[in-house]
Amino acid sequence: MAKENNPNPNKFKVSPWLIYTAILFIFLFISFITGGSSLNEPGQLTSSKFNNYLEKGQIEKVIVYNKTEAEVFLNAAALKDPAHKKVSKDVFDRPNKGPHYTFDIGNDQIFQNKLEKAVAEGKLKDFNFLAKSNWSDILISLLPIIIIIAVWIFIMRKMSGGGAGGGGGQIFNIGKSKAKLFDEKTDIKTTFKDVAGLEGAKEEIQEIVEFLKNPEKYTNLGGKIPKGALLVGPPGTGKTLLAKAVAGEAQVPFFSLSGSDFVEMFVGVGASRVRDLFKQAKEKSPAIIFIDEIDAVGRARGKSNMSGGNDERENTLNQLLTEMDGFGTNSNVIVLAATNRADVLDKALMRAGRFDRQIFVDLPDIRERAEIFQVHLAPIKKVEGLDLDFLAKQTPGFSGADIANVCNEAALIAAKYNKTAVDRQDFLDAVDRIIGGLEKKNKIITPEEKRAIAIHEAGHATVSWMLEHAAPLIKVTIVPRGQSLGAAWYLPEERQIVRTDQMLDEMCATMGGRAAEKVTFDRISTGALSDLEKVTRQARAMVTIYGLNDKIGNVTYYDSSGQSEYNFSKPYSDDTAKIIDAEISQLIEGQYKRAIDILEENKDKLNQLADILIEKEVIFKDDLEAIFGKRTWDKNLDEVVS
Repeated sequence: MAKENNPNPNKFKVSPWLIYTAILFIFLFISFITGGSSLNEPGQLTSSKFNNYLEKGQIEKVIVYNKTEAEVFLNAAALKDPAHKKVSKDVFDRPNKGPHYTFDIGNDQIFQNKLEKAVAEGKLKDFNFLAKSNWSDILISLLPIIIIIAVWIFIMRKMSGGGAGGGGGQIFNIGKSKAKLFDEKTDIKTTFKDVAGLEGAKEEIQEIVEFLKNPEKYTNLGGKIPKGALLVGPPGTGKTLLAKAVAGEAQVPFFSLSGSDFVEMFVGVGASRVRDLFKQAKEKSPAIIFIDEIDAVGRARGKSNMSGGNDERENTLNQLLTEMDGFGTNSNVIVLAATNRADVLDKALMRAGRFDRQIFVDLPDIRERAEIFQVHLAPIKKVEGLDLDFLAKQTPGFSGADIANVCNEAALIAAKYNKTAVDRQDFLDAVDRIIGGLEKKNKIITPEEKRAIAIHEAGHATVSWMLEHAAPLIKVTIVPRGQSLGAAWYLPEERQIVRTDQMLDEMCATMGGRAAEKVTFDRISTGALSDLEKVTRQARAMVTIYGLNDKIGNVTYYDSSGQSEYNFSKPYSDDTAKIIDAEISQLIEGQYKRAIDILEENKDKLNQLADILIEKEVIFKDDLEAIFGKRTWDKNLDEVVS
């Protein structure tokens, strides 16, 4: 199979254009050798001029082809005549051997009598009547058409992408599947050992591998092998990596393609590619088909179809549904699919019998993040004794792809400062850069603006320090980063459930910046835009999603199926909308007033913290402990990591 699907990369490949050029030169060569040895086109004669040259004795020989066309050869004396200067030499300035002229003879019998008379009078040396085939002329006339057809074939080959199913080079190969067939012996090097974390997902996916390796173990008991498994989760969590690991572990043919590979501008191509894909998979069964980003082709039907006509995407989806579970389907072909938009998929695609299992690939927890760091740090030169648990604590909410990016950024930062190994500070700088952006130390900020930014960030730090459920602060800076003029870093506690008082404390800490501006300057600025956006989103979620508001009650307007995005009307009345708006505003203003009260009580400490921030530009947790004292309710996160 390796030989069939993975041809030798060193094999010499002939360009189609080279073939077309060779054909063109062959035709030109045939035309040249059949048309005589001259590279110069003969001149055209009229009957009167021919008679004149014949009377003067300038013509040596005449050859008549097919009793219609005469080729005239001049003698040496005539070629010296200036009147024949144009035909005396060829394009290379060599003597032209002829024919020098051609013309249509008219009546062949009369012309023959004229030539016989000239020979008798000694004015013509010789003449002859011959028959010749004009196939070369026909070929030359058809040459433009042949070239056009060749170009069209070349374009169709390119449009079809060469075909993945072994039919490469066919004109109508556009309906062939574009799936890549991986060979377990040569192509796939990824195994489950390369997948850190994701313990639950790996356990489920390993079962599928076992189904394919030992199907009799399950079928002997009357069970059926699952038709498919859907990997669902946020971007960057490792869904595609899991599929690669399956390909490396299963030791069966593995077809991989993207959902967008089915989509084409031509009608019926998507459905044709689905049929071809499953045909190839059944021929090589047991096999695995992996469709990445299946939401490109598997969206719910009948939605957002403004054309009202035949939808090519729907036809493709219908064919996919039929192939996965319909008449004529057989086992031993398992379909894996990955998406981060499971809410928009068609319900018929999600039912049992098509995707029997939904495997949720969630963001890694603190223990899994440490394992992921270990995998990505393997090729990086790092200092001895680097604490992976510490790095895992500093990256809450990071996906596997984010952690890979942190490791890479840390290596780049270390190389920037000519270090021989990557240390702890490089990783912290990498996290700061990814979250906040690149430092802009050359940005021009007036002393007044700098004071306002310092007060704003000090307000965040003060309020969060005084609240039990607010995230503990790590660092505060007034150095501009990215689009922000200042930033504060917190280490949020990873909670599985969130209570009302915890959400209110977080909102209060977020409003601490604007509250500090109000307490200190008695005026507010536009610098709190991102804060307002965050608290508004939190307050709306409390009221409309989580049912944490007394006036609205235990009601949610959240639609987990994702179909609400197609509705043009809200799921509540206008009266309820007014109540929701009032409650959201009341929640935010209440926490804003609470933040002001906290800062009024600690105004001196707020100003002291702002002064240190202006002086140092960056302050850490130790500086806050020196001013406010230790937080009594901080949990020791060390016991979380084993």
